Amino acid sequence: MCRNIRTLFNFEPPATDDEVRAAALQYVRKISGYNKPSQANQEPFERAVDAVTAVSRELLRALTTNAPPKDREAEAAKARARAEKRFGAVA
Repeated sequence: MCRNIRTLFNFEPPATDDEVRAAALQYVRKISGYNKPSQANQEPFERAVDAVTAVSRELLRALTTNAPPKDREAEAAKARARAEKRFGAVA
C-alpha cells in the first residue's frame, strides 16, 4: 500500500471529507503513475478521484466494529515512535 494513504476507519473524530479525498487522490496517483496528469488526462483522472472518494465514503459509513475508536494523537505518537526506531532520530 502507498505509505501516504492512512487508515481512516474507526477514529475519533471520524475522518473528514478532505482526508477521504486526499486518500483517494493518493490511490489514483499510485495506480495511474501520474503525480500530475497531462491536460489530456486531467478529466478522467479527476473523475477517478471523485469515484474513489465516493466509494470510500460509502465504505467508511458501512463498516462496523466492536472496537473502541482510536485516538488520532495516540496513533500519531505510535507512528512517530516506529519511525524513530526505524530511521533514528530525525533532525
